Amino acid sequence: MTQTTRSFPISDNVRQIEPFRVMKILGEAKKMQQSGRDIIHMEIGEPDFPSPTCVHTAAGKAAEQGLTHYTASLGLPELRNALSAFYKTFYQAEVDADNFMVTPGSSSALQLVLSAILNSGDRVLMADPTYPCNRQFVKLLNAEPILVEVDHTSRYQLNLQILQRNWQTGIKAVMVATPANPTGTLIEKDELLKMAQFLAEKQAYFIVDEIYQGLVYQRPAESILAQENLPDNVIVINSFSKFFGMTGWRLGWCVAPRYLIDPLDRLAQNLYLSAPTPSQYGALAALNKENLQELEQRRQIFEQRRDRLYTAMLDAGFKLKLLPQGAFYLYWDISDWSEDSESFCRELLQHTGVALTPGTDFSPQQGRHHVRLAYTTDETRLLEAVERIADYLQTRPQNNCG
Repeated sequence: MTQTTRSFPISDNVRQIEPFRVMKILGEAKKMQQSGRDIIHMEIGEPDFPSPTCVHTAAGKAAEQGLTHYTASLGLPELRNALSAFYKTFYQAEVDADNFMVTPGSSSALQLVLSAILNSGDRVLMADPTYPCNRQFVKLLNAEPILVEVDHTSRYQLNLQILQRNWQTGIKAVMVATPANPTGTLIEKDELLKMAQFLAEKQAYFIVDEIYQGLVYQRPAESILAQENLPDNVIVINSFSKFFGMTGWRLGWCVAPRYLIDPLDRLAQNLYLSAPTPSQYGALAALNKENLQELEQRRQIFEQRRDRLYTAMLDAGFKLKLLPQGAFYLYWDISDWSEDSESFCRELLQHTGVALTPGTDFSPQQGRHHVRLAYTTDETRLLEAVERIADYLQTRPQNNCG
């Protein structure tokens, strides 16, 4: 393409979309690694285990049989049926297969859902901190994200009282995640039901991100869909990426009220046709009983990592206000050391070789003095990372913004 000094305009919507800062840290860390530096990766939210062998086998077999054509936009009927059966046995939730839609990753599910329910100027309330793409998707649709700052006193989560206190006209939906990214905290199922009922009275949707369900600790996995008397305003987003370890296969799903399935189907037909076919056959295998037993073993390893890393961080004198209940993240208050988490993460990467995620990805305000640690590497390396950070910070003045 011919190079030119002129620049052509891009959309106003895209101009306001912020970068995903963790990807910049990841890029810098990999460049340092290529130059010979020993880097401990605790920045990216991706399980370090390979995707299950049964997934590889099933996808390969499907390809050999020529099963590589488009599926229906809603997904393979066999997979939707299997997901319905999975919810019954895993969550004790009765959900009809017709309420499931298979998507190219949970991000696509969320984009479809928001596109189906939002008009320009609508408002979507969410916690601050929250997964960064949530507010970016809302802005892309000319809607307004309403960020409500939460802290450790509510486990960094919204609850009914917070919703009532912060309610305003124009709110079309509320988004929560349980377990949450970046904090790993949960919302109790009784509280979820109360929030859903409150929102139904307000004619608003309740979008519940459950992509880290399955990766919960000292308690069984739970879905809001197992609740009785659940109003018809609840939409659940989930994924094969985190618990199932299939990040690169790009496959997720949503569970929506029946009246939304047709609009979601029409949107999918126009936006991406269907989710990747080999991935869907792989996912069918991922739901089998034997693989779920293997995933339970992986969950136990994550729980052990959480416990060891949490204890090591506290022993080093670092502020961790809550023990995560799920996912694979710790949320570290760095206010003793910096009020600029982005420069702090760059500094740690350069001086210690430990890659962390700045909290500004998740929160424009409190994120300046928080960082996220992902325990997605083996336990020995996690403890080495804490030792490197502690050794470096002992020689560095506190309250230095870098």
